[in-house]
Amino acid sequence: MGLDLTLFMADWEQLSAIPVENRVQALDDTTWPPELDDEYQRYGLAGGWLWPPNRGSAWCAEYDFFTTTGAYSPHARAGDAWADIRLLVDASVREAMDTFLVGLIWDADPADDPALTGGGGFFPPATDRGLRCVLLVCPPEAVPGKARAWERVESHLEELREPFATECESWAGRPDTFEDFTALLREWGDVTTEAARRGWGLVGLP
Repeated sequence: MGLDLTLFMADWEQLSAIPVENRVQALDDTTWPPELDDEYQRYGLAGGWLWPPNRGSAWCAEYDFFTTTGAYSPHARAGDAWADIRLLVDASVREAMDTFLVGLIWDADPADDPALTGGGGFFPPATDRGLRCVLLVCPPEAVPGKARAWERVESHLEELREPFATECESWAGRPDTFEDFTALLREWGDVTTEAARRGWGLVGLP
């Protein structure tokens, strides 16, 4: 079975009041209260966001990607596709896309992945085998820059079509089509835009 990705946006101030070792579980428990039956689980889905029952006081929400089935692999494939084509893209677009995707679905240097250290200690690091770790951490201070980068990139997505056709089309381990690739990028654009609007951070759990 492959790895899944469950993505949350969260109020870092509220989350920081919870002990580090309990923060991951708190995200799950808040958006998926154990007292609700499975048949009622999609109670607050709006615009891709799954909100807790008391949305007015909610401090986190889960994003339900339309273009995936919850698996992590489409995100990894999209990140690999960007790594393949980035040197074929105009420098201004490449710089903006790098800023947008780094730490989300692509890393210039995987060793610098913030998830490995739990986002600088905000979550348990990947080396702590006794606790559930995170796949990605994007703190609130980093999100606005990604949202601004997305604004610069969005109107230039069509410029990626030819590089994608050259380097990725029909290759195993890459998005099936250019449309699949850009649809997922647009979802990440929506996610970062909404999180930036709220001043919240992003957390990806396996």
